[in-house]
Amino acid sequence: MRVTFFFIPVLLLLLACDNTKPTSKSLDPINWENRRIELPETDSLTTAKTYLGIYSEIYSTSEHNTHDLTVTVSLRNTSEKDTVILTKGVYYDTAGNPIRTYFDFPIQLKPLETVEIIIEEGDKTGGTGGNFIFDWLDDPEVTDPLFEGIMISTRGTQGLSFSVQGKRIQ
Repeated sequence: MRVTFFFIPVLLLLLACDNTKPTSKSLDPINWENRRIELPETDSLTTAKTYLGIYSEIYSTSEHNTHDLTVTVSLRNTSEKDTVILTKGVYYDTAGNPIRTYFDFPIQLKPLETVEIIIEEGDKTGGTGGNFIFDWLDDPEVTDPLFEGIMISTRGTQGLSFSVQGKRIQ
């Protein structure tokens, strides 16, 4: 009887400690192709570009230690009545090499819509100086879209979080 009382809690503990790592789905959880739109050939909008610096890891205590972060890249339409058209979203590493192109065709964000790209903690491909370039179509009568990066980590008893905003470069 005593063995049974000991065995059941140990078995439950072992079952709760499933160490299998889930498959990463953050590389492209959004089906960008489903967001594709066709632009009329007579479109008079001008092109614009925004730079967004993000950090998938940051230095901790020295240049030899880094701390991994989860990154949320937020693409926001700030207009209450008009759509915004984005034409390209590319993620680059610290050296400026392209890592991944999320979309390279026109997509739209409905009024006040937000779309997010998630880079999981542990994905160090961007490094300490990763960044995005977003191309979009500028309409002078519509507010500019907002591009933000939110970085967070909650390992152990330490919690880190900070955010950055994109800078229009064209």
